[in-house]
Amino acid sequence: MFKALLLEEKDGKVSASIKSLEESALPQGDVTVAVELSTLNYKDGLVLGGLGRLVRNYPHVGGIDFVGTVEQSSHPAWKAGDKVMLNGWRVGEIHWGGYAEKARVKGDWLIALPQGLTPERAMAIGTAGYCAMLGIIGLEKEGLTPQKGDVLVTGAAGGVGSVAVAVLANLGYKVVASTGRAETHDYLKTLGAAEIIDRASIATPSGKPLDSERWAGCVDAVGGSTLATVLSTLKYGAGVAACGLAGGAKLETTVVPFLLRGVNLLGIDTVMCPMGRRKEAWARVARDLPGDKIDAMIQKATLADLPKLGAEILAGKVRGRVVVDVRK
Repeated sequence: MFKALLLEEKDGKVSASIKSLEESALPQGDVTVAVELSTLNYKDGLVLGGLGRLVRNYPHVGGIDFVGTVEQSSHPAWKAGDKVMLNGWRVGEIHWGGYAEKARVKGDWLIALPQGLTPERAMAIGTAGYCAMLGIIGLEKEGLTPQKGDVLVTGAAGGVGSVAVAVLANLGYKVVASTGRAETHDYLKTLGAAEIIDRASIATPSGKPLDSERWAGCVDAVGGSTLATVLSTLKYGAGVAACGLAGGAKLETTVVPFLLRGVNLLGIDTVMCPMGRRKEAWARVARDLPGDKIDAMIQKATLADLPKLGAEILAGKVRGRVVVDVRK
């Protein structure tokens, strides 16, 4: 038997409850993991609320991240006792995920716990932090360096934003953090933000195809009209890494910034990202994100806390990163 936060659907409504399940209830896979910790991402909030049609079959176990110890394996890369973690591959969406004491998955989806990271810090980073790191690597490959000027991080107090602020500051960038929550200003300064702007100042495009050049790069977790504003204010040849859609999926812009300023819009996918790029991103974030900055982001939770926290992350009320101990 193992404990899980089970999502069930009745009359079109999704409810969550903690239940004890037989191991035979686990889906097919060649590795069974004793899960220790998981985390909470925006997508997890959608799944917990039964939103976005991400889950088609119930009952279901959410959680797109987990870390734990291999119990059983028929996969050649893994043996009992290995410390492993998982992000993406549609686990927590179409495949049962990490909000349970056990998970059974394909061994090809797992990676070893990165050297230098504890399980708690790995889950504090989670998909959101790994996404931020992919975005930063993408911007670097487009030529971003600290000497080129200010780098904007939108949705800065959230999961993607928190990690982006801390990593960029540690790498020597002048980070400008955008947030609508005044109570997070001290937190963002602790992570390394040099300047904080109100999200309202960039939430509505001016209506002009180009505005004054301001940003040498941007990690954007908001999307929508904010992303449109950012595109019109990037410096010549600069890029923005699109990492989220908390502000909306619709992007209304023109091709003018691309044609006249040669800007780049980089799409960041964490779900089906090839294994080589995953390992690169995890190695970088383990190296470039200081441990004390990770610890400052952490809010601890249990399975019982998740329904409430899921609603709060969708409402933009969760600061930093939630680490879920599935054993409590």
